[in-house]
Amino acid sequence: MSEVTITIDGQEVTVPAGTTVLQAARMAGIEIPTLCHDPELTSPGACRLCVVEIEGMRNLPASCVTTAGDGMVVNTISPDVMDARKTVIELLLANHPEDCLTCERTGQCRLQEYAYHYGVRGDVFHGDRTEFPIDDSNPFIVRDLNKCIRCGKCVRVCDEVQGRSIYSFAYRGFDSIPATAMDESLAESECVFCGSCVSVCPTGALTEKMMHGVGRSWELEKIKTTCPYCGVGCNFDLNVKDGKVVGVTSNAESEVNGRALCVKGRFGYNFIDHPDRLTKPLIKKDGEFQEATWEEAINLVAEKFTQIKQEHGGDALALFSSARCTNEENYLANKFCRAVLGTNNIDHCARL
Repeated sequence: MSEVTITIDGQEVTVPAGTTVLQAARMAGIEIPTLCHDPELTSPGACRLCVVEIEGMRNLPASCVTTAGDGMVVNTISPDVMDARKTVIELLLANHPEDCLTCERTGQCRLQEYAYHYGVRGDVFHGDRTEFPIDDSNPFIVRDLNKCIRCGKCVRVCDEVQGRSIYSFAYRGFDSIPATAMDESLAESECVFCGSCVSVCPTGALTEKMMHGVGRSWELEKIKTTCPYCGVGCNFDLNVKDGKVVGVTSNAESEVNGRALCVKGRFGYNFIDHPDRLTKPLIKKDGEFQEATWEEAINLVAEKFTQIKQEHGGDALALFSSARCTNEENYLANKFCRAVLGTNNIDHCARL
């Protein structure tokens, strides 16, 4: 594979031909801010925050869509570049709610992070502001298009990764928004609520409804684990506060699935501390369930299983396992059913 050598901020970098300036900079450990770019998606060069200065070029090109050329000299922090980025952020904040104190994305909002880094305040440009109703029609995702910066990530991840194409840009100019077909609510659309759009959104335009008000990002401990719902083995981060799971977020370092999750994996965690969940064994006595010790419950089950097997044979019994158990537990259930109960009548909720 042919290579090219470019100079970025005085540092020579050799990269494969076809590499963008943004990719080359990141290979060299040089950070360039981005809002619309994502390494897993196509690059539209829309936000213009990743502009750089390249010797011999008149304007400031977007580094995410500019191919590195041999001998190219790039400056990512020149005064013109810094002024351009600052102006872009100022323009975005001119039509953005100033509710960072109460926004659910505070602490993990890219726009907020860059505004702080570049010393931008939201009182530079004045004009009309959009006033869209907040869409919280479904139980999983809240859409606040007033905080949308039109980066298009939700459109592209739904189209290019999930293949659902739920979103597309609608209307024109100042009124353009990423919308569903006929601008319906998410609940009315064909959305399957995988939450991939939430995982790539750089602002508070798309947030997890079930995580509203449970804690700030810096208060949550993230523990990487494996999804219990099926045999694919997707990984994600459990968000834990005060010893309780309060949410699930994608982990881009997940070996199996990256950031992609299904609706169960991303939003089906509330069974963990649900008040209806049994915490102690129950045995029915005189027609009513009563709490019992584990020893009592296990002895009763063993006695009944033995009696049924002796009177009617092993095939009079059947076992249903659960994807919420570990693989090791399901393996033991399988061995117990076939070797101890003496039947092949075993099934699993994740089989279909």
